[in-house]
Amino acid sequence: MSSTTDATAPATTARHWWRGGHVVALLVLALSLLLVFLAWSQMRKRELGLAEEQFRGSAGRQAALVQLHLNNIELTLRGGASLFTAVEQPTPQHWRGYVDGLQLQSRFPSLLGLGYAINVDAPGLARLQEEWRDAGYGLLQLRPHGQRERYGPILYMAPETQLNLGARGFDMYSEPVRRQAMQAAMDSGEPRLSASLVLMRDASHPMQSLVFYTPVYAGPVAANVQARRAAMRGWVFAPFRIDTMLDGALQTAPMRLPLRLVDVTSGNPVVLYQDAGVDAEHAFTHSLTRPMYGRQWRFEFHSGPHDAAAPQLAALDSLLYAGIATSLLLFALVWSLASVESRARRLAARMTDSYRLSEQRFRSAIHFSAIGKALLDSHGNIVECNPALAKIVGRDAEALAGQMFDGLLDDGDTAADDAQAEEGGVTRQTRSLRRSDGETRHVQLTYAPVPHEPGIDLARLVQVEDVTERLRAEADVLALNRTLEARVAARTRELSEANRALEAFAYSVSHDLRAPLRGIEGFSRLLSEQHAAQLDDTGRDYLDRVRRGTARMGDLIEALLTLARIGRSEPQLDDINLTELAEEVAAGLADADPQRRVQVSIAADMQAQGDRALLRNLLENLMGNAWKFTRDRADARIEVGQSRDDEGHLWFHVADNGAGFDPDYAGKLFKPFQRLHSQEDFPGHGIGLASVKRIVERHGGEIRAEGSPGQGATFRFTLGAVAGEDA
Repeated sequence: MSSTTDATAPATTARHWWRGGHVVALLVLALSLLLVFLAWSQMRKRELGLAEEQFRGSAGRQAALVQLHLNNIELTLRGGASLFTAVEQPTPQHWRGYVDGLQLQSRFPSLLGLGYAINVDAPGLARLQEEWRDAGYGLLQLRPHGQRERYGPILYMAPETQLNLGARGFDMYSEPVRRQAMQAAMDSGEPRLSASLVLMRDASHPMQSLVFYTPVYAGPVAANVQARRAAMRGWVFAPFRIDTMLDGALQTAPMRLPLRLVDVTSGNPVVLYQDAGVDAEHAFTHSLTRPMYGRQWRFEFHSGPHDAAAPQLAALDSLLYAGIATSLLLFALVWSLASVESRARRLAARMTDSYRLSEQRFRSAIHFSAIGKALLDSHGNIVECNPALAKIVGRDAEALAGQMFDGLLDDGDTAADDAQAEEGGVTRQTRSLRRSDGETRHVQLTYAPVPHEPGIDLARLVQVEDVTERLRAEADVLALNRTLEARVAARTRELSEANRALEAFAYSVSHDLRAPLRGIEGFSRLLSEQHAAQLDDTGRDYLDRVRRGTARMGDLIEALLTLARIGRSEPQLDDINLTELAEEVAAGLADADPQRRVQVSIAADMQAQGDRALLRNLLENLMGNAWKFTRDRADARIEVGQSRDDEGHLWFHVADNGAGFDPDYAGKLFKPFQRLHSQEDFPGHGIGLASVKRIVERHGGEIRAEGSPGQGATFRFTLGAVAGEDA
C-alpha cells in the first residue's frame, strides 16, 4: 500500500504543477495584453497632445502672418501719406508715379489699388471742382449727388485701370461703413480698417471686401481730437478682398489650416471668410481673437480629421497589433515552458527513484569492499563504516560509530605532516593505527569530500588500506636491493612508455570515434534530404540538432587529435621571428573573413627560440580568439607585442578590445572544454587555450590571462629562459 502511494504521488504533483504552469501562462497573456493596451493608450494620448500642441503653434503662426501682412500694407499706406507731407498738393502724375514704384501687383497682389480721398466741406468742394477743371483734369463729378456737411471724394486711384478710374469722384464719406472707418482714422490719427462691405466694382456680384484707411494731416499729428479734425486733409486708402488678402498672407505657411475669420467688433459677429469643410468634424479647433486696426477679429482654426491632424496614430495602431502579436508569442512560449517543466518534474520523479537505487548500490559497494571505508561527519566522527575497516581496527562496526576517526591513529606519528593534496579536494597520507589488541599497523588513508546534502551531516569519505605488509616488504627490498636507482630508472622508462601508450591510445580512440560519427552524419543527412517531407517541424528541428551535434563532435575530435599531437611530439627548437609568424597568421584571418575591418598592430623584430609549428599553432589560437571575440566591435583592435618585467624576463602578449571575461574565472580558461561564453554567442570547442598552455609549457614557459567583461582580454606568455635570453 505504501509503495503504491509513493508511486502515484509524483504523478499527482506533476499534474497539479501542469495545471498551475498553464494558469501562469494565461495570467502572463492577460497581463501582457493589459500592458500593451495601457502603453498604447498612453502613447496615443501623448501623440494627440503633441499634435494639438503643434496645431496650436501653427494656428498662432498663421494668425501672425495675417497680422504681418496687414502691417506691410499699413507701411505702404503711411508711405503714401508721407507724399502729401513732402508735396503740398501732389498731382495725379505724382501719385501714379509713386504707386507704380511700389509694384503693388508683385508685392501686394490682394490690393485692388492705392488711392487718396480729400476731406472737404461744401465750399471747399466747389473750389476743388473748379481747380480740378482749371488744371485740365476734366470735370470732377461727385457721386452720390446731394448736399452734405462733409465730403470725402476719391481724387486719385492707381494703378489707373478702368475700374479704378471709374471710382474717381465717389464720396466714400457718404457711405456709413466707410465713414465709420474714416472717422475713426481721423480722430485717432492711426490707420483703421472698415467693417465688411461690397465695393462699387462688385455691385453686380457682391464679394466681401475691406478698405484700409490712413489719415493725412496738414502738419504733424495733433494731440487732441478737435485739433486733428481741424488739420485733416484726407485719407490714403487701399481696398482689398478678404480671400485674396488671406491667400497672400498665408502663402508662406508650410500647411494652411482650415479657417473661419469672424469680425466680432460689434455685438453681432460677422463672418468675413470661411474655408470649405470648416463645419465638418475636426480633431482640434483653436480660436484666437486679435485687434486689427480698430476691429476685433476672431481666427477660428480647424485641424481636419484625426488621420490628417495626427498621422502618427496609424503607426501607433500598427504598434498595438505588433504588441498583441508579441503577447500571444510570449503566451505560447510560457505555455511551452510550462509543458516542458511538467515533463521535467515527471522525469525528476523517475530520477529520484534511480538515485535511491544508486545509493543502495553505493552502500552495497562500501559494505562488501575489501578495503576499509568510513563516512565522516563535519567533526571527524565516524557515521558509518564497513566490515573491512572493523577488521583492520579489530573492533565491531557498531562500536566504531560515533567515535573520532583520528582517535584510532597514532598521535606521535610524524607521517601526519606528509599529507598529499590532489585535485578535487582529495588528500592521501600514510599513518600508523593501533588495533584493539595493541598491535600497530600502517595504513594508507585517502580522504575525499562528499557532496553536501541538506539535513545530512556527511563531510568526507575515508578509505583505509592496510599497507603494513607492503611497507615491511619495501623495507626488506631497500635493505637487500642496492640497485634502487637502476630500478627507479627502469620504472621511469616503463612509466614513460605507459604514458606514450596512453597518448597513442587516446589518439587511436579519437580516430576510431570518427567512423560512427561519419555514419551518424551521413544517415542524418540522407534522412534530411530524402525524408524531410515526412517529418514535422519538431522532427526536422531534432534532425538539425543531431547534425549540428555531429559537426561539433567532429571539431572536438580534431581538437583532441591536435592536443594529442602536441603532447607526443618533441619541440624542434629553432630561431623564430615571431613578428613574421604573427603577420602570416593575421593575413590568414583577414583572408578568411574579408568583411571584417580589424586594426592589427604587431611589434617589430620579436625573436624567440622554439618549435615553428607549435608557435604558429599558439599564435593561431590566441589571435584567432582575439579576432572572434572582437566580432561585435566596430573599432576592433588586436595587438601582438613584447615587454620585460621587473626581473628582466621577456613576455610576449596578444591583446584585444573584445568581449573580455570575468577575471574570477581566469583559472578555467586553460582547462580543456572549459568556456566562459555560450556556444551561441561565440562558437568554439574549448580546446584552443588548453593547447596554448601545453605549447607554452613544452617550451618551459608560463602563460597568464587578464581581462574584464566588455573591456577586452590580454594573454601574456614566456617561452622559457632560452627564449628570453636570446630575444
